[in-house]
This record gives sequence, structure tokens and C-alpha cells, in this order.
Amino acid sequence: MKMQLKLLPFGIIILFFLLGFNLKKPTPHTGSNSGPLDYSDFKTPEYCGSCHDQFYQQWSQAMMSEAYTHHWDEIEYFKLAVAHSKADPAMEGMHEGCNGCHTPMAFLTGDMPPPRPGEGSRANESVSCEVCHLIQGIDGDTAYNHNFILETGTTKYSSRKGDIESPDHQIVPIDLFSDTRICGTCHNEKNSFGIWVKSTQLEWEEGPYAADHVTCQECHMPDTEMKTAKMGTTYPDTRTHLFNGAHDPGKVRGTIELRIQPDIRETVPGEVVVFTTTLFNQKTGHKFPTGSVEDRIVWLHVEAKDEAGNTFHLPVDKKGFEGEEYTIASDAMAYQDMGVPLGIENFEGVRREDVPIGDRIFRMPYFDPQGRMTIMQWNTASLGVDYRIGPRETKTETFTFTLPYEITPGKVTVTASLYYRLLVKPVAEYLDVPAEEYAALEVNSHSTEITVYP
Repeated sequence: MKMQLKLLPFGIIILFFLLGFNLKKPTPHTGSNSGPLDYSDFKTPEYCGSCHDQFYQQWSQAMMSEAYTHHWDEIEYFKLAVAHSKADPAMEGMHEGCNGCHTPMAFLTGDMPPPRPGEGSRANESVSCEVCHLIQGIDGDTAYNHNFILETGTTKYSSRKGDIESPDHQIVPIDLFSDTRICGTCHNEKNSFGIWVKSTQLEWEEGPYAADHVTCQECHMPDTEMKTAKMGTTYPDTRTHLFNGAHDPGKVRGTIELRIQPDIRETVPGEVVVFTTTLFNQKTGHKFPTGSVEDRIVWLHVEAKDEAGNTFHLPVDKKGFEGEEYTIASDAMAYQDMGVPLGIENFEGVRREDVPIGDRIFRMPYFDPQGRMTIMQWNTASLGVDYRIGPRETKTETFTFTLPYEITPGKVTVTASLYYRLLVKPVAEYLDVPAEEYAALEVNSHSTEITVYP
């Protein structure tokens, strides 16, 4: 912007500053209501990036810039949400609320459903610079369902005013930008059934990191020595705009510390060895997995390998808690309610998860009004057992292994591996989601050994 202003005649610049900024009086707007703003009320990310180059480049590589254009989000929105809204009168208009967080400008302008990403509209800007830096407050005490209060205009809100006046806009520092509630406006969601279908920020509030004042920003916007703008000051604690989270393999790897050990080290075929795994969430300030929990799956796989290369799968030992059947992999069918938006009568669903039967799953199942497991959070009428791993929580699982008589004597290596998927594979394959969006990611692994004598 500074470079653009230099190209203007001096008189026009003065006239612009005296009159132009006041042509349209800014008005506060609550993000929970759509309309009546216009796309022209918002600067583009590229415009902001002309000065805030480092922030722009970081944002452009983050999911914030793809919240609407991301393949799975596009498929889920148009194939399921929009279609369900049209097919079921009880769901009419339901799809509109998705845009409040995935493409807030489209929601605030009433452009719903927005054009598909391939059409290249401004809805593609997703969660842009302006959307966040025009927020001046939250409507109510609890942050959820995009209940931010946004005011268009030349005043931008941030955590710091800075030492140098911007030639393009005013900066007003407010505490909200150092508060996790600004994140909660989109990372907490309650659906029309009154179910908290997303609760990442609320999980943080209930956990140990809130008590220690370690905020979302500490992990997802870590500070560093950097300029906030090309012509700005270099600060030692500038908040980066990386927003790295569930879609960043480097962020996910190592989230859970994992160890496995046997109850005995020496044995013979036919004997029983019990292996205990310990999983410690040493990294996240919320539960793992979090966010779109209806889509995501984390599972623990344990396998033994003898010296001849023969492998033996060890199923997890049952604990007997209510709803445990949803936390142990099986070949059960689920997601039958997808038949409504897909226009398939008596849809049998797809396999609930495509992981080795008997593996332990860390998840919270979502159920539709008929009590069937669903990945459509807007159609979630109840929640099942929450068997995710909380912040600083340790879970132990046991695996009882009766050594087969055909096992080769010698060293037997037993490995525990923890995997993560952003979307359950059978749903992804059925809806033609690109393979990279549901690829299994190894979070951690650990091996131990026993000796088997003839």
C-alpha cells in the first residue's frame, strides 16, 4: 500500500486521507448473523500482504487460507451439507452456518451457498486477514458459532499497536487477541440439537494449560524475532501466523509419547505374555484428537515379529466400560445417514473404520437422531463415550499374547504404533476424497523384545 500511495499525486493523497476514510461509516456486525455486508468492505489478503509480507506468506501456507477451498471441506459442504439442507425440511438452511467459519466473508455478505472454489470467487479467501483483524469483541461470555463482533472500516484490531503508525489503517490493541476466546469463536460449535460438536477451546479451558496461562497462541502462533510489516519495527516477540495444527504432520508427530513393555522377558511357545502400553499426551493443550472429531481417528496397533519374519497381530484387551465397542476396531457398518444427502434410499453405510480389527481407537463417536454413528456433525443428536487422550493425560492399554506353537524361537520384537487420520478411510474413499487427505500418519512408535526358547 505504501508503494501504491507514492504513485498518487500529492493532492489526491491529501483528499483521500481527509475524505476517503469517512465515505462509509463502519458499523459493528455480529458474526452469528449473515448479511448485509459486501465483499468490497474487506481488503484482500494480497492487499494486506503488500506490507505485512511475512504474515501473508505464513498465512498462505496455513489451513486458514484453505478453510473453504480445502478438498474435503468442499466435498463435505456441497455433497453432504448443502444437499442435506435441500433434501430434509428439518435441515433447511443448516448449511449456511458452515460458512461463518469456513468463509466468513461469504457468510457476512449473504453469499450462500458461495460459488464452488473452482469459480475463483472471493469466498476462496477463506479466513482472511481482514476477517480476524476487524474483530473487536465477542457476543456473550462463551465463544462459539462465529459469535465475534466485527466492524468494517480502516480500524484494525490486534494485540499490539506498534511503534510506527501505519499509512493505511489505524491499529487498536485489545486484550481479545491474546485471549483464547478469539479462537473459540470458530473452534467451538454447538449444533441445532444443542450438542457441542466442536469444543477445542472449551477443552483447553477445562485443562491444565489454562491454569498455567499457556494459550492457543503460544503453540499455534509461536512468537519470534520478526518485523510485523516491511516498514515496521523488529520485535523480539512477534506472533507468527503459522496456525500449524492437525493438518501439519510436523505438529502431529510426537504429540503422544508411547512406550511398551512385557511382564516377562523369557518364555516358551504356548505361554502367555502381557504387554502394557503407556500413552502420554505431552504436547496438546486440548484433547487428542480434537476439532472435527466426527471425522478423525487415532488408533494403536501392536504387532509381534519373530526372527523368521513371521508377524502376529495383538488385539487390545477389553476394559469393559460403556461404549467400548466404538473404541475397538471392527468391521461394523456406519454413516447410514449419508444416504439422505446422497439421495440413496436404505443406504447401508460404509465400514466404520478401515484399521486392523482389534486395535484400540481413541475417539468420541457422534450419533444421528436414529442412534447411528455419523460424520455429519450438523446431524449429531448425541455423543458417545469420550475416549480421547486429554492434555497431560496418561492412558494404559494391555495386550495379552498367547505365543503360538509355530513361532520361531529366538528374539521376538513387539512394536506399538500410534496412527492418526484426518478422515476415516471408508468415508473418504466412498466420497472420492483425495488420498493425501486421509493418509495414515504415524504419531509415534516404540518396540520391546522378548526371548522365546524352543
